[in-house]
Amino acid sequence: MVSLAGIPMDAAAIMSLVLEGILYGFAVLMCLGTIWTFTYKRHIQDINRPIAVVATLLFVLSTAHMVVVIIHVERGLVKYRDTFPGGPVAFFADVTQDTFVIKNAIYSAQTLLGDGVVIYRCYVVWQSVWVIIIPCMMWCGVAASGVCSVYYFSQASVAEIENFFASKIGHWAATFLASTLATNALSTGLLAYRIWMNERKVSAIRITKRKVPILRVLIDAAVLYSVALSSSIICFALWNDGLYVMGDLTVPVVSISFYMVFIRIATSQNSQHHLSTVCGKGIETERRELQQQQHMQSLVHRPNDSKSSLGDIS
Repeated sequence: MVSLAGIPMDAAAIMSLVLEGILYGFAVLMCLGTIWTFTYKRHIQDINRPIAVVATLLFVLSTAHMVVVIIHVERGLVKYRDTFPGGPVAFFADVTQDTFVIKNAIYSAQTLLGDGVVIYRCYVVWQSVWVIIIPCMMWCGVAASGVCSVYYFSQASVAEIENFFASKIGHWAATFLASTLATNALSTGLLAYRIWMNERKVSAIRITKRKVPILRVLIDAAVLYSVALSSSIICFALWNDGLYVMGDLTVPVVSISFYMVFIRIATSQNSQHHLSTVCGKGIETERRELQQQQHMQSLVHRPNDSKSSLGDIS
């Protein structure tokens, strides 16, 4: 990993720290925006606590990862610069360093949390456990590969470090990246398909049109996350040390992509749709759309917190 194609490992560490710091700043701002949507003109008992916990965990994990990366860079460039065999380049290539193992453990936890939220959204929209069976099985695969990759990082030999991409630790890392990309793509696809079908059913009778459809926000967030993961996989396929940079950047990207959806779902509550004056099937279809929208809003607020309910319509 020291002499393979790409930028030197010490330069990659500095680049990773700077770029992650920028993205972390955006993640903090979006976290504050998410907290605002949770608490603005609301009582504590009206807040959806599980989602509030998820948003908080995303912030805590991103912050912890940022701190560990700073410590890792400081050790390589300052503390052990003249004492570590091979210098900073060899230090940053050493995957057995405790700071490297810890930051990858945090990355795995952040990824599992993010994929779990997508699967939960899929369940909320479909209201069926059967739909999420395969995504849950794939999530378990992500967890297993994440645990194994972190373990084998901590136990890597000198030969495996020098041949990272061709060794067992590299294969576990690739398995983790591929499995989380597949899990996220499948869950988001099921979620987007369900929302698109409901949007299609009511498009003919909708009186007001959403300015920023939730479907588009979900797709944007999924694309952002998928691009980060795909970039890591491409770097691995090319045996490029840019994998080091992309791995660190993915952590704040996970937070940003999910804060995007949290904020959009919360703000959509301020633009409730009105029923059309048509009768019969049109009324029933609009009821289903409002019910679908309430399911999505329950991701942010308590279900009984909605400003308009089906009972009010009747």
